[in-house]
Amino acid sequence: MSIPEFSDTKLYYSIGEVADRMGVNASLIRFWEKEFGLQPTKNKKGNRLFTTADIAELELIYHLVKERGFTLEGARQKMKSDRQAAEREKEVVERLNKVRGFLLELKTNLDRNS
Repeated sequence: MSIPEFSDTKLYYSIGEVADRMGVNASLIRFWEKEFGLQPTKNKKGNRLFTTADIAELELIYHLVKERGFTLEGARQKMKSDRQAAEREKEVVERLNKVRGFLLELKTNLDRNS
């Protein structure tokens, strides 16, 4: 699954925005926040406000747990021991998914024109 990109112009995102764009429930994000020790900013009402750095952390967790099938403990260990390799792998998977999407769109257009 390809996760839509977040804008660099916006400073904070609500948990609902993050959940929608990642295709997960807000409760899962709250769970990962607790399990991985994430600390998003909170406003006066206590609403979580996620920065692009927080979202990058959540995307890495998503990649390891949902796409690679790591356990939570395995993902925690991977992020501690070999974080750069995990980040590079996530980027490669994202690029491959974009190429795949482009090729599928191209195939659809060619099939329509044939």
